[in-house]
Amino acid sequence: MYMVLKWIVEARYKNKFYRIAFMNYSDRTSTFTSKPMSQINPEITPLHTLNPLNRFSDRAADYVKYRPSYPTDAIDIILEGLGENSQLVAADIGAGTGISSRLLAERGVNVIAIEPNAAMREAAQVHSLIEFRDGTAEFTQLPDNSVDLVTCFQAFHWFNPEPTLLEFHRILKPSARLAVVWNNRDQKDALTTEYRRIVREASNNHPAESRMQSVEPLLVTPHFINIREYNFTYRQQLDLTGLIGRAMSVSYLPRKGSAYEQLIDNFQELYQHFRDESGFVYMVYRTSVHLGEKQ
Repeated sequence: MYMVLKWIVEARYKNKFYRIAFMNYSDRTSTFTSKPMSQINPEITPLHTLNPLNRFSDRAADYVKYRPSYPTDAIDIILEGLGENSQLVAADIGAGTGISSRLLAERGVNVIAIEPNAAMREAAQVHSLIEFRDGTAEFTQLPDNSVDLVTCFQAFHWFNPEPTLLEFHRILKPSARLAVVWNNRDQKDALTTEYRRIVREASNNHPAESRMQSVEPLLVTPHFINIREYNFTYRQQLDLTGLIGRAMSVSYLPRKGSAYEQLIDNFQELYQHFRDESGFVYMVYRTSVHLGEKQ
């Protein structure tokens, strides 16, 4: 079986200190019984069974306007050491409306944005270095050994992990890189914590609220090595419309009825409590970046 060993060190990057978690693997025999990836955290409903291909169709407009971006340093670390950006081809999987694809393209990277939802593709902004294609994480339709980088921003938890990681391994060039990224709500921030409580209550604690469990398949897969984690802080400035719109971009929150009305009341109260003199509130995220190389 694979035994996961994780330790955290302080590292200096661009004159800033970050906590970096490294994961190593040992095939040392132990008394524990090995489990396939499909049995990891069996109490968590697999999100790939909850209609991930179509569930965002009515959220595309809010997604474009109100979803957060990602820290500059996160993009830096993803691209570090890969060579000249203009020579790279990245496959951004589950690209949505292209938030992450544009961040890569703005660095000069050639991006193939794989997104199965037509409404999300149609809502994306045009960029000369981004080509949107219909496809899924499990079946990208890309050639073997064709890309230098595979990225998944705020999407890996919706994928079926075993066929997805096998597909990523297939399309990546030898020793090429995989980056899995999440904007996780910072539970140390008062507004963000209360926002999280409201969302969990309104969604009846939807399984996606436990999505960080979804990183575990990456930690035990034999297809990728040198798995490491970087964490960054990101703040999103929102007015009242933006705060409500941010919530409405979440696919599992109600958009009508009494539950929706209560949700809006809760966010209005949250906004009034935390707004600053300029009329803004700030969501705080801990952006986690998991990197690995093709085995």
